[in-house]
Amino acid sequence: MNRRQAAHGRRPAVLALALTAILTLSACGAPGAGRTSAAGGAAGTKENAQSGPPKPANPRVILATTTSTQDSGLLDVLQPMFEKKTGYRLSIVAVGTGQALAMGERGEADVLLVHAPEAEMAAVSKGVAVDRRLVMHNDFVLVGPPDDPAGVKGTATAAEAFRKIARAQALFISRGDESGTHVREKSIWKKAGIQPEGKWYQQSGSGMGQTLGIASEKGAYTLTDRATYLALKQHLRLGIVLEGDASLLNIYHVMQVNPARFAKVNAEGAKAFVDFMTAPETQKVIGRFGVEEFGQPLFFPDAGKSEKAVGGSS
Repeated sequence: MNRRQAAHGRRPAVLALALTAILTLSACGAPGAGRTSAAGGAAGTKENAQSGPPKPANPRVILATTTSTQDSGLLDVLQPMFEKKTGYRLSIVAVGTGQALAMGERGEADVLLVHAPEAEMAAVSKGVAVDRRLVMHNDFVLVGPPDDPAGVKGTATAAEAFRKIARAQALFISRGDESGTHVREKSIWKKAGIQPEGKWYQQSGSGMGQTLGIASEKGAYTLTDRATYLALKQHLRLGIVLEGDASLLNIYHVMQVNPARFAKVNAEGAKAFVDFMTAPETQKVIGRFGVEEFGQPLFFPDAGKSEKAVGGSS
């Protein structure tokens, strides 16, 4: 199974979700419909109804984001909504969070959607990013082969699970790409007091979907965000062996690349995307995404909340 096959497998459901989302937003903009939306949303909807979609002077917006938002199918739903509502055209670069932040540091993206809070705050402190806002959360899970050769099932914490994998020298596939998932994995190894190395510890250097595929083929353990795992689960020979540890919380923020630092940044387009991701209508779509197909949401909307309110540390 590869990422393209997996994406093809979920395409009907994704298209159905996209159609539902678009129809929902269209209903919100219809005469007589509710008008209590984000700042500017009601006015924008009224304008659209009278004169069609806006036509920005600089329509291209470059979004650098983690692979999980792409591999899960969420952006397949949100991209057409954003473009229809604002008139901007979204160019998505799905890489690990570390690479996405590096693009921001070089002024090669307009807006970032990432999931490594400490690294994000460092980018804000350096003046690389501004207008950082909480969007949503889910959690990481540890997955492994059905026979669970390291005996991880029933373990209380992620750190203890990693110790069992290391003691058994059971194969572990790391993304190894400084993504948000890789950063969290390294923090768990550090907490476990282990420096992973040897033939049992391998790095894929790939996104989450591809890394799951490799782990499935090799009968290995790996750390993954829950959304990508559920989206690809039917094609994998992997099961969840540990979940629910507080250290596995996975929080996503959106933020603009600082236009005061990079003159070529599309500041208006980036702000439009930040506003869109935190708008009530979008948050409702995020909260419903995955429910019909998987029986549970893949992401939990958090706009307007503090990070501590959802279990974060800041």
